Amino acid sequence: MPDQDADPELEARLPEGEVFEPPESFVEQANVSDPDIYDEFEQNWPECWERAADHLSWDEEYDTVLDDSNPPFYEWFTGGELNASYNCIDRHVEDGRGDEEALEWVGEPTDETRTYTYSELQREVEEFAAALRDRGVEEDDIVTLYMPMIPELPIAMLACARIGAPHSVVFAGFSADALATRMNSADSEYLVTCDGYYRRGDPLDHLEKTNEGLEGVEHEVSDVVVVDRLGDDGFGHDLAANQTDYDDLVAEFEGAEVEPVPRDAEDMLFLMYTSGTTGQPKGVKHTTGGYLSYAAWTSHAVLDVKPEDTYWCSADIGWITGHSYIVYGPLALGTTSVMYEGTPDYPDKDRLWEIVEEYDVNQLYTAPTAIRAFMKWGKEYPDQHDLSSLRLLGTVGEPINPRAWKWYYTHIGDEDCPVVDTWWQTETGGMMVTTLPAVNDMKPGSAGPPLPGIDANIVDTTGEQVGAGEAGYLTVNNPWPGMLRTLYDNDERFIDEYWTEYSDTDSSDADDWVYFPEDGATVDEDGYITVLGRVDDVINVSGHRLGTMEIESAIVGVEGVAEAAVVGGDHELKGEAVYAYVITEDGYDGDEDLRERIIAGVEDAIGPIARPEEVVFTTELPKTRSGKIMRRLLEDIANGETLGNTSTLRNPEVVEDIQSKVSND
Repeated sequence: MPDQDADPELEARLPEGEVFEPPESFVEQANVSDPDIYDEFEQNWPECWERAADHLSWDEEYDTVLDDSNPPFYEWFTGGELNASYNCIDRHVEDGRGDEEALEWVGEPTDETRTYTYSELQREVEEFAAALRDRGVEEDDIVTLYMPMIPELPIAMLACARIGAPHSVVFAGFSADALATRMNSADSEYLVTCDGYYRRGDPLDHLEKTNEGLEGVEHEVSDVVVVDRLGDDGFGHDLAANQTDYDDLVAEFEGAEVEPVPRDAEDMLFLMYTSGTTGQPKGVKHTTGGYLSYAAWTSHAVLDVKPEDTYWCSADIGWITGHSYIVYGPLALGTTSVMYEGTPDYPDKDRLWEIVEEYDVNQLYTAPTAIRAFMKWGKEYPDQHDLSSLRLLGTVGEPINPRAWKWYYTHIGDEDCPVVDTWWQTETGGMMVTTLPAVNDMKPGSAGPPLPGIDANIVDTTGEQVGAGEAGYLTVNNPWPGMLRTLYDNDERFIDEYWTEYSDTDSSDADDWVYFPEDGATVDEDGYITVLGRVDDVINVSGHRLGTMEIESAIVGVEGVAEAAVVGGDHELKGEAVYAYVITEDGYDGDEDLRERIIAGVEDAIGPIARPEEVVFTTELPKTRSGKIMRRLLEDIANGETLGNTSTLRNPEVVEDIQSKVSND
């Protein structure tokens, strides 16, 4: 049986609805601790965003903070020029901090680590920048980076930024087709990749997948640079005529110096393609001045990052979280950023806590999915390690239910670390809704208020603000520096996707344009926003709109449940009914007793209207390679429909298993 004293004791100490104050010791040292910051930003908007720009060094000072003359194509810090690579590396070296650690890389094999000081990082970035330029890469050429969590990925990103070439990082777990689709969309002629990487002790052949993807690129690919990650564990591939070994290339330009190219604040820094699980992927365009300043400011204000810290975001750089909060934000602030190649449970379930202890990590920013796994494995794993170096905890990627929040707060933070539950998107570039850890109280399950300078509201279908506790739609009414500028080569889709639902699209007045991120949410009497999930993750039961996240939180709150996914299934009377797919904790059976307790838990937390029509127990949930639950397939199963495409799943075999369980019930 699982540990019997952990959860009851936890629930007793941290009852539902309790509000937690920031620890006094944290407030005393925090980067931002003055509650007046909200009023200051509101009264001095948009000039308040000069605070963000002040975190950067500018080659040419900007003359206007915000140009909103052509909404929704807003421009930030117009007239300014800067270079992202210089801001993340050179200026720290010039300040005498060249010998301080910039990157701490931890490989999956436990004996593989690499440390890059700022001087060492600058040297390799300059050498690779010189190599790229020699291979024909010019300013504004888009370079695709198809790489796992190895140091050469941020090095390549910063080398591209140094010479003014936007990068487009493709998550290494994506398929060959996904690589081809993104290179075709970006018309990218240059690729940096690797031979392979490790996952759970096994080497994976990445170059074979890369070569397969290149066959689907519709234009000539001028040059492919291949990092030798596996060494003797490699698969013996011979490089093609247009492929060059990374180490050989860097050695050829040893000691090269490349001056950072001044870039206009509105010049593109990178493309980030959203997942292509439905429709064609969207190329989100982020620019140099606004994005970098926003990533730096939120790292400073929310994550409390300081130059002397060792900071760890456990995301993959293939996603926007890794861009903003592994590379650009932390390095712009001159801190030490940790990168980890492997999974949190290899070679054992204490791997993350081993790294926190070994490197004296001060901030840990991870996903609720991981926290739920930590809960399932048990507190004995973090208890084996000294985690006292931690000063702040964060969550990202999805809403976190109160039970997981409390476990994280208690067993990882020892009730002495504030937890920032952050809501944001690829498109926003950085955090939008979360507590400032030294200013706001924490409410488990609620992300918090909008950040200073962010005008976010919860509205109904007519655009009117909803009352406290009512469900509605999250909207953002003012622009912000980190926002996407457009979708690459598709301004029309940019407007249609994000600006048509609540905006007066015939107006030239910026006040009439409202950004709609397609998330449902509630807001309480204190202005704290609880994100309920995507709009298509809302179930309409007998005319009542129920957020799947809210129901899932209630289910996960039942003892014995590790994870749950909720979807709507067709129902003759109700229109839609609630279908719950549930993973049990170790030591618990998916039996009738647990099914009844789940139903009772949902009814107690939300009401009889949310009572699940079906509770299906499963060992796994269908997830994309990025770890997101593919609810569309679960809806197909609930409705007995033909399944859609399963090629983007990392575990397609689980779908058939769930189907058989549903059909046998």
